[in-house]
Amino acid sequence: MSEVGEDAKGRLAEVLRARRETLKRLRDKGIEPFALRFDKDADAAELHSKFDHLGVGEESGHRAAVAGRVILLRKHGKVSFITLRDGTGDLQLFLADDSLKDGYELVDLLDLGDIVGAEGEVMKTKRGELSVRVERLTLLTKALRPLPEKWHGLRDPELRFRQRYLEFATNLESRKLIEVRATLLHALRQVLAERGFLEVETPVLQARHGGALARPFLTHHEALDIDLYLRIAPELYLKRLLVAGMERVFEIGRNFRNEGIDHDHNPEFTMLEAYQAYGDYEAMMDLDEALAKGAAKAVRGSLTFDYQGQMLDLSGPWRRVTVLDAASEAIGEEVTLDRPDLVAVAERAGVGVDPAWGPGKVAVEIFEKRVADQIWQPTFVKDFPQEVSPLARPHRSTPGVTEHFDLYIGGMEIGPAYSELTDPDDQRARFAAQQEARKRGDQEAHPPDEDFIRALEHGMPPAGGLGFGVDRFAMVLADVPSIREVILFPHLRPESTGD
Repeated sequence: MSEVGEDAKGRLAEVLRARRETLKRLRDKGIEPFALRFDKDADAAELHSKFDHLGVGEESGHRAAVAGRVILLRKHGKVSFITLRDGTGDLQLFLADDSLKDGYELVDLLDLGDIVGAEGEVMKTKRGELSVRVERLTLLTKALRPLPEKWHGLRDPELRFRQRYLEFATNLESRKLIEVRATLLHALRQVLAERGFLEVETPVLQARHGGALARPFLTHHEALDIDLYLRIAPELYLKRLLVAGMERVFEIGRNFRNEGIDHDHNPEFTMLEAYQAYGDYEAMMDLDEALAKGAAKAVRGSLTFDYQGQMLDLSGPWRRVTVLDAASEAIGEEVTLDRPDLVAVAERAGVGVDPAWGPGKVAVEIFEKRVADQIWQPTFVKDFPQEVSPLARPHRSTPGVTEHFDLYIGGMEIGPAYSELTDPDDQRARFAAQQEARKRGDQEAHPPDEDFIRALEHGMPPAGGLGFGVDRFAMVLADVPSIREVILFPHLRPESTGD
């Protein structure tokens, strides 16, 4: 370890010892350092809203009980000032020996990061700072570790995600990401509720994973002595509900895919899936627009805003282009499923492919490597080859492709949608083709699900279904470049050492 590292470790050890000593002093004085409860009746934002109009030195006559974390402490003899941070913002506490009397000695036992409760009159100081003149101060939780870099927040990018609780505790701006997610989820639910969709919950632990082309996480249930998978998608269970007669259903929940981590991928992520009986993928395009626009209005207040320095316009009309046309435009050479030299076309375009792949997978690989991340304005990329869409309905007029689209915004796929496959014999044949792909080593190929086919044999109405990536759209609305910013506790490699 470097000398700087050794010095930092030594300073931390000294701080930890000092705080433990303070803990003992508190208990020796009969002060409980970990309180049971505190009856607060106001928060920082509320008091600022009601009393920021007070003049310098003016008293409000209003008493308040507030609580939060000490992020700044200034002592000036018999007068002290504390900046208190609660769930809504910051507020100053004004503490004077003549107001607190015997309680003022507690100030000397406080450290940054402690959680306290305070009661007193709301007023403006002579410097114009809205404050609570504290008459009663209560220690609620003694912090035995210091806040990072005093109260300025975490600077180390790795620590920002590894100790996310400290970033949220010390950086008010970072808390806005939590608010963006909450507002986004509320808006999505509101749009769906207005259209008659019912929110449901389906299994996360599944005996047979399905609903997407992805590698699952495997676990084991001891009591039943069976292997189970963390779901990669809720699709097949939601479709079972269509068979059951529930015509409009949706679920917002966690999916798990055993894949790499990058700026828009995390092995655990939040997805909205919705299914509408008697609809198709055209109906899903309309629903996708409504979801994105409703969320954008709720979070950004507009359908036109910047994302990573470029303007996004969600007002429409949204472009619709086939995946084959998009790939052809990008490389300046026609991409078709019946072209015998398609592998050579891909190689000329600088796209590496496996010669064992079928033409549909090769065509989609060209699109994903040369086009996908360049699509900035909202675009429906549609009509994917049947080879890569085992659950989508064959296209009504174009052989070899399906009624499957992906929505792209800001260079990211936000989610797929289909005209759903309802023919059980066709579905069984698709599963069989996927089994052959699995035998060839494709670990993301879809496994067969005989119970799902049995459900289809009972009859599922024509339907449209969509997936909507909550985390990725949260990136767009929060204007951040990485999915790790909008997932509150993203996955990281375990710590090897450290305090």
